[in-house]
Amino acid sequence: MDYYDVIIVGAGPAGSTLARALEGAGKQVLIIDKAEFPRDKTCAGWVTPAVLASLDIDANEYGNGRTLQPIRRFRIGMMGQDAVENNHGEVVSYGIRRCEFDDYLLGRVSCTKQLGTPVKSITRDNGNWVINEQWQAPLLVGAGGHFCPVARQLGNGPGKHETVVAAKEVEFEMTPEQARSCEARGDTPELWFCRDLKGYAWVFRKGSYLNIGLGREDNHRLTDHLEAFVDDMKQEGRIPADMPGRFKGHAYLLYAHADRPLVDDGVLLIGDAAGLAYTQSGEGIRPGIESALMAADVILHAPDFSGAALQRYGERIAERFGNRASEPAAGWELPEWLKQPLASTLMRSHWFTRKVVTEKWFLHQDVPPLKAVG
Repeated sequence: MDYYDVIIVGAGPAGSTLARALEGAGKQVLIIDKAEFPRDKTCAGWVTPAVLASLDIDANEYGNGRTLQPIRRFRIGMMGQDAVENNHGEVVSYGIRRCEFDDYLLGRVSCTKQLGTPVKSITRDNGNWVINEQWQAPLLVGAGGHFCPVARQLGNGPGKHETVVAAKEVEFEMTPEQARSCEARGDTPELWFCRDLKGYAWVFRKGSYLNIGLGREDNHRLTDHLEAFVDDMKQEGRIPADMPGRFKGHAYLLYAHADRPLVDDGVLLIGDAAGLAYTQSGEGIRPGIESALMAADVILHAPDFSGAALQRYGERIAERFGNRASEPAAGWELPEWLKQPLASTLMRSHWFTRKVVTEKWFLHQDVPPLKAVG
């Protein structure tokens, strides 16, 4: 049986970021993922300059041979009414393809990797976690997304008791004919909010690739909502009429609505496994990476891996993202009879869609990046 200081389950951005930080400090790390890399990953796919800064990524270097779509504008509206377009001037975000981005991050890690390896068993033996009866470590980190097997070790784990966001999306490379007919522009992602405010859809062009999707916290009739949106976009010429019809689904927890414990003796959750997606936008990449950086700092300075010692990580999360109980106050906590008409008016406002929706909720420009570790 092979021994490591830390075993990380999940090789996405959070897992690879933590692995890189820990191996940079001399820790023996094993990272396990059920998928081979590069892999397809359901995600709209954009990152802010703050993410690149935290990861010490040079945009020009990353964009050499990979998709990196600069974003300078946003087109935002409520379904059924005209959209508002705002020009931010400078580059405020970047479009990426998760198959490339995740593979790039994992490629910067030189620790032992077991890819294409599902976690079949997790047991405890003399203070160590034993995975698949092959590998053991005193600390186990869950970074395997919403359905992470490590999350099942804490509390009730993933299940119907959780209020999740269900989303469906498709990303495909357009033919030259499709690219000519598509009115969506690469530097201008489009965000369309559902009239009941329980979710939003997006149209995001990244060079020759197009990403379309819709996510709702109430997944009732998700497919119906998506099909209606796609039909509208086709009729308006925003997307190709002959686009692929096979959408992939995924789920995640919003930070304010998650109720998963983050730590226990010898175990810790990061990223979507911990339910850290931003409440207003649903973005999980930046919270996931920042949770990994905070976890690395706590792990490297902890006197031991007891739940009490690791609790500092939970405190750091609350300091960064707010207390879960109070975080919803940052959203639209209004009576239902007032919420929709007010939102309809606000979504016609250039100031509101730029300063609140884009810069605060989606880009988090008021929050400085965390410093890279390792």
